[in-house]
Amino acid sequence: MGIEDKIPSGILLTTFEGIFGWVRKASFWPATMGLACCAIEMMAFGTPRYDAGRWGQEVFRASPRQADLMIVSGRVSQKMAPVIRQVYDQMPNPKWVISMGACASSGGMFNNYAIVQGCDHFLPVDMYIPGCPPRPDMLIEGMFKLREKVQKYPMGANMVRHVEDTEQAALAAPAKVEMKGLMR
Repeated sequence: MGIEDKIPSGILLTTFEGIFGWVRKASFWPATMGLACCAIEMMAFGTPRYDAGRWGQEVFRASPRQADLMIVSGRVSQKMAPVIRQVYDQMPNPKWVISMGACASSGGMFNNYAIVQGCDHFLPVDMYIPGCPPRPDMLIEGMFKLREKVQKYPMGANMVRHVEDTEQAALAAPAKVEMKGLMR
C-alpha cells in the first residue's frame, strides 16, 4: 500500500531529474565552433533540408554563456586549443561536447606538430562522430545518442559531483589515438 494506490488514475509519477532530463534533451543550444571543412556539414545540419529545429536544436549560439553543447568540427591547431578550452570553461553547467569529424577526434591526416591529435586532449568529449567530413545525418544520429545520455544526467549536488568526476576521468584518460588496437 503505497502512495501509488491513493492517487487517482491518469496521474503520472516521476522525479524532477526525469522531468529536467526530458526538457534538456529536447532543447540543445549548440555553440558555434566550426574550424574547417566539417563546419560546412554542421551548417547544413541547420538548413531546412535536415531541419534541426524539429528536435529543438535550431538556435546556434555565438555566446558561450548561452550554449550548453559545443560541436568541435574540424582540425584543431595548437594555437586554437586554449581558445576552445576557454570557450568551454565559459559555458554554464551542464554542458556537453561533440567531436565531429576525423580531425577533431584524432587529428585526421594531419599528423604533425601544428595540429592537436584529438580534442579529447583538452576537453571531455561526450560523443564522437566519425567521417571526413561526416554528413549532417551522421550529426543527427550523434545528437540522438547524446540525447539518450542527457536524459539520465543528474541534478543538484549529484550533478556537481558527476561533472567533476567525469571531467577529471576524461582528462586523465589516454587520448583515443594512443589507445592500442582501436583504429590500427
